[in-house]
Amino acid sequence: MPTPSLPVLAHAAEDSLLSQKFGPETANYFSGSPLNRLSFLRTDHAFLQSAFTHPSASFLLMNNLAPLVQSDSSHIALVSGPDVFPLTGKEPFVKTEEELIKEFDSSVARPVVIFLGVDEGGHFSGHTAGQTHDEFAYKEYKGVPYFTVDVTPRGSLAEAANEVIAAVKTKGFSFHDTSPRHMGLHAGQAATYGYARALLDWNARNPFCAQCGSPSLSVNAGTKRVCPPTDSVSGSAVSRPPCATRNTVSNLSFPRTDPTVIMAVVSSDGTKVLLGRQRRWPPYLYSTLAGFQEPGESIEEAVRREVWEESGVKVGRVVLHSSQPWPFPASLMIGAIGQALQGEGEKVYLGNDKELEDAKWFDTEEVREALLKGTSNLGEGAPEGYVEGKLRLPPQTAIANRLITAVVEGWWRAKI
Repeated sequence: MPTPSLPVLAHAAEDSLLSQKFGPETANYFSGSPLNRLSFLRTDHAFLQSAFTHPSASFLLMNNLAPLVQSDSSHIALVSGPDVFPLTGKEPFVKTEEELIKEFDSSVARPVVIFLGVDEGGHFSGHTAGQTHDEFAYKEYKGVPYFTVDVTPRGSLAEAANEVIAAVKTKGFSFHDTSPRHMGLHAGQAATYGYARALLDWNARNPFCAQCGSPSLSVNAGTKRVCPPTDSVSGSAVSRPPCATRNTVSNLSFPRTDPTVIMAVVSSDGTKVLLGRQRRWPPYLYSTLAGFQEPGESIEEAVRREVWEESGVKVGRVVLHSSQPWPFPASLMIGAIGQALQGEGEKVYLGNDKELEDAKWFDTEEVREALLKGTSNLGEGAPEGYVEGKLRLPPQTAIANRLITAVVEGWWRAKI
């Protein structure tokens, strides 16, 4: 598989005071979406419906969270409205949120259709089968509208979903199901895929209200779920039990994002990098340490706690480097670089937490060589030119790689 491109920096050419002081911005894989999400229009059903039925509308289909791709698997395959209408119908956004709630019938299955945004500059560069080039316009917003649709055959929707799946396969497209973590898409497309995957997965995981257990309803163009006060029985609205989600805005269900810290740790003298490995990884593959941030904990505190719990190393100064959306299922990887405390603070001890098989210090020159000759995805073999027994590292598409690169290039020295 060819090496995927990384996102273009949002301010690559900006000679700002911040760039002069802290260096250029780092844009990680799964970031850099080319779409304007227009989140404030998700309740505007006139906008949503006109965008959905416009001839230029493009649709990303997912089957069991596997995206529809072109033959080379490095580009998303987009389809047009008529391809999805057998499943979605032509008017999924005609009714307002209030009308949908009032008419809610939990016995009627609804396909999940999510508005992703509008490509205002033609940056997505995906192929849309049967798409016209007429520009969509709504008020001052112009471009190509994008949606994602879950075509996983389920329940009463299975027949229509299978019809859509069979039709798009005749166009030469396929669902990329060889790996749950598709890391070969080109930049921009990867960000759009990650966003769509996270939202579809969240909707699939939350069919019921977390407060009262009743069936919930997807609204707000797929980015909110509500617990309706009534449910239709034999055509009549029957009241459901009281639920706290209907009393305060804070209890409505919105997509979650789980903050996760991931950190490259340098020795006190800056000559070594702390890396760890899990038992399930290929031989000689090491990476940066990582872990979930806990409630009531700052990012810096989470970095120090996770490093100590997993490796026994004590970290002093911590600086933030960059972040990466990670849609498996809904994490935000917060990348940091920390410096170990001198002396006993650098001692590795694996007895606190049994998560790691090993953790140890590597000289920066050994790490530098591994960045050149030993990077690959977890599911792939060692790259050409790799010498068996040498250190292996994650690929460029992983934020761990970008953090390790920053360390060996000396980025951290001006920050700590």
